Amino acid sequence: MDRRDFMKTSGALLAGAAVRGKMFAEEQGAGGRMVLAMNRGWRYSPKFVEGGHESAFDDSKFDRVVVPHTNVPLPWHGFDDKDYEFVSLYRRKFRLPAEAKGKRVFVDFEGVMTASTVWMNGQKLGEYKGGYTPFSFELTQHLNFDGDNVLAVDVDSTERPDIPPFGYQIDYLTFGGIYREVSLRVVPATFIENIFAQPKDVLSGSPSLDVQCFVQHLEASHEALTLEATLLDGDRTVAKATQKVPASVAAAEPASHMVAFGKLNGIELWDLKSPKLYTVKVRLLRGSQVVDEDTRRIGFRDAQFTDHGFALNGKVIKLRGLDRHQTFPFVGQAMPGRVQRHDAYILCKQFHCNIVRTSHYPQSRHFLDACDEYGLLVLEEIPGWQHIGDLAWQDISVDNVSRMIRRDWNHPSIVLWGVRINESRDNHDFYVRTNAMAHKLDPTRQTGGIRYFQESEFLEDVFTMNDFGWPLKPPNHPRYLNTEFVGHTYPTKTIDANERQREHTIRHARVHNQLASNAQYAGGIAWCAFDYNTHSDFGSGDRICYHGVLDMFREPKVAAGFYKSQCDPDEEIVLEPAFHWAAGDESIHFTVAMICSNCDHLKLSVKNMGEWKQFAEADPDRTQFDHLKYAPFSVDLTKYEDMKWGDLRIDGYINGKQVASKTLSGLGVDQKFSIAADDHELNGDGADTTRVVLRVTDEFDAIRPFANDPVVLTLEGPAELIGDNPFGLIGGTGAVWVRAKEEAGTVRLTAKHPRLGSQTVEIAIRAAPAETV
Repeated sequence: MDRRDFMKTSGALLAGAAVRGKMFAEEQGAGGRMVLAMNRGWRYSPKFVEGGHESAFDDSKFDRVVVPHTNVPLPWHGFDDKDYEFVSLYRRKFRLPAEAKGKRVFVDFEGVMTASTVWMNGQKLGEYKGGYTPFSFELTQHLNFDGDNVLAVDVDSTERPDIPPFGYQIDYLTFGGIYREVSLRVVPATFIENIFAQPKDVLSGSPSLDVQCFVQHLEASHEALTLEATLLDGDRTVAKATQKVPASVAAAEPASHMVAFGKLNGIELWDLKSPKLYTVKVRLLRGSQVVDEDTRRIGFRDAQFTDHGFALNGKVIKLRGLDRHQTFPFVGQAMPGRVQRHDAYILCKQFHCNIVRTSHYPQSRHFLDACDEYGLLVLEEIPGWQHIGDLAWQDISVDNVSRMIRRDWNHPSIVLWGVRINESRDNHDFYVRTNAMAHKLDPTRQTGGIRYFQESEFLEDVFTMNDFGWPLKPPNHPRYLNTEFVGHTYPTKTIDANERQREHTIRHARVHNQLASNAQYAGGIAWCAFDYNTHSDFGSGDRICYHGVLDMFREPKVAAGFYKSQCDPDEEIVLEPAFHWAAGDESIHFTVAMICSNCDHLKLSVKNMGEWKQFAEADPDRTQFDHLKYAPFSVDLTKYEDMKWGDLRIDGYINGKQVASKTLSGLGVDQKFSIAADDHELNGDGADTTRVVLRVTDEFDAIRPFANDPVVLTLEGPAELIGDNPFGLIGGTGAVWVRAKEEAGTVRLTAKHPRLGSQTVEIAIRAAPAETV
């Protein structure tokens, strides 16, 4: 089945296949293009209702909701996936602005889980199969341009075997609902359907730029037009270029036209430490009249996997990262942009990863935007987990390759397309198709395909391998990237004993140590960043896989300290104990104190009878970790029989100078209770959300891992609480989320601990502009 036939049978018009990177903001372009947010004012029913698609249907008893929306709130663990596997109905009434008359109108959905049947004013438009890729329908012929309209969507959130990733087992949950943003796109009959900016000769000092513009002719164009592309650095014009567009008959497929920029001077490269971004603005002109206009954000960089590792802008960089699921407690995948972006901040800025894999599906554009801005590399892959379905299923998967790439090909952070179903067996014909689609659409990037056996047929450009054994298998292809390790082989909870926490840290560190031993290893992406919900045939018995180095509330386990410690000290000086300080939390007695640090020397002291006494010094453990630049420290406490129990202080040194210190209490007493919000300002749009973290610590702010007290929460002001109330702490910590309502004001969240008192955090809710439809 070719792409045109697939688009027809899916009911989604080709023009919507590339939901643009800058969409879903309320805007009106110079040529009359309008992108109108449709996130508020939805009516929702968790069950099918007879006549619910009709314009005159009374939906006043339906819940009023804002998207992103989950079809049912859930506990953070211990629930059944059948709780969200049902068909629901969403309705949205709207009136079009007068400027829409005479134009073509599309509805753009960025993500709905899992199959969506769309109705416009009682007319069925079609069904889109897929929960992770964007889709669109043209509404024009069914609209009332002078009055009320009703958009209705049947959302089937069951695990349908005809839709990837379903058909057999999958080790994660997909949840349900319209969980990403929705908008109306109003355009002329001839419009810019997509833009792909392709920097060339980036390392020459005078790079060039090809801007591939896709022009859609829904009606015949009887005169020649002009494409004008402008490269912008902020508001400053760097260069302009033009290209003629000949007259055209009406066509279902967009026509591709290349606007070429010659040698450009003064271009700054996109790099990990300096992720410079530019904007390409494209205008479609009829003489001097602007017919349509659109923009994309881009970066100039050269990224290649080679036989001696991964090179960014000609410099070999050892990749070190984590795989990410985009799911959250209580709401599944239905978190807005601010929360999605914060995950990129956590991975890049707090734990110093340089790459993330979007396992096992394309993820939120907000997350990818943040990766561009922070300098976090991305391996993005198509939906799937081990199973390959029939030919129709494979057709959807090939189309997923297309939609993923056409949505995201301008992100400089993305360096590799994953075009193979994660850990599937070989399927020659299928994977020839997925690779061909990727290379046809994007000749600038390499492809990979995540497998778990080295004997696999190699059709991609980079051999990407999940290797959970120890030691790792040596590379068997010139371009080789490890994409999963540790994970399910050693699940670890924040409440586990010191022995397990230490071993969890060692297993991550030793893999990266081996990866550092051979230049042919491009690096490694560990399984995984955050704990996640799963099916009953996986996980620890409470529907969670505790495979992360952080828990599902985004709070770190001790192994996360290893990743944090691998940055250079000029970025951050790190001193992270891989243990909690307790005399008898091991089988016999505390044996080895492992400390993750980028210092070059440590001194350890104990406070007893009011006096500090140094008892040990340590250098990095080059016996276990001989290839790591910043090896963890291993201090054998059994050698210090005269050490008296008390508070522990660890002092870190670089070149003989003390640069860090951390103290852990020896009392074994919960001393302090705190709450902290990731953000102190939200937009009052009904969707904007921030995390609020609850912690019980010792007097030196170290987490008390066995504190499990119920914390009572009181929320005042225009917001709602996402999470349990009371909230039972897990491993001394946990989090809830505060979601703004559709009004301005001040929110106060007070958390009351049963023994340690109350703490309050304030969040300002700013007024948000009303949606215009």
